[in-house]
Amino acid sequence: MKNKFIRTLAVVLLAAPLAGCMGGLKRLKVVDFTDQRVGDLSLTKKVTGKREFLFFSTTKMNIFLDGNIQGVITDYKGNPIEGVTVKVMPDVSKSQAGGDGGPDFGAPEENANSSINLSFAPGISDTMGLFKIHFSLPVTDNVVDVRGKLVYNPGWDQQKLNLGKAYEPQMKESPFRLYYSLDTGFLAFAEGVRKIIVQPVGEGQGRMQSLPGSRAPEPAKPAAAEGAAPAAAGDAKAEEDLFKGFDFGQ
Repeated sequence: MKNKFIRTLAVVLLAAPLAGCMGGLKRLKVVDFTDQRVGDLSLTKKVTGKREFLFFSTTKMNIFLDGNIQGVITDYKGNPIEGVTVKVMPDVSKSQAGGDGGPDFGAPEENANSSINLSFAPGISDTMGLFKIHFSLPVTDNVVDVRGKLVYNPGWDQQKLNLGKAYEPQMKESPFRLYYSLDTGFLAFAEGVRKIIVQPVGEGQGRMQSLPGSRAPEPAKPAAAEGAAPAAAGDAKAEEDLFKGFDFGQ
């Protein structure tokens, strides 16, 4: 009788966590306030650790929000630039459900085998200048609330040193906050203070002085155009030498 009671208790304890872990995912509802900055959203379940009981242990599951942060890389004239890397550096101390003051992601929960990490894969711009940063973020208390910064082409200075050329970003980094509510579907992506570049145009007249500030760099001249003048002069000299031995016009 005692053994039967222990077996029944074990089955009940096992069924309780499995009922929560193996249940179906909530339907993904999205009210997008990001102007397509965040997309390709989906919900997945992943193993995040173990739960230890008296006679057994079970795996712990957590819901994750997967998707992409996207943007476009161009030059000063709006032409798309390929091969530029954009990375995310999450601020772990401020990335948790409920805002500041909650437990940090990445900290152990119930044992040393249990942890939740913020995952961001670097994005690289394609031939259209479009980059996508794939993320997989844990949903805690039905909320995703992540802060960090986007870093644009972080290795440009080292690349210039090694290869002699690189794309230097006009804005090196920008802070952001990504928020999603599983209950309401509210999705928001906000960036912090952004650096906007302007250039002076027009000329000062009379009492009006010229505006301070520098203009955008002039586009580099093609190599063929630079060598065209010397080549033309060389051709004229060769033609002159060719007919120098003839007494034309005498």
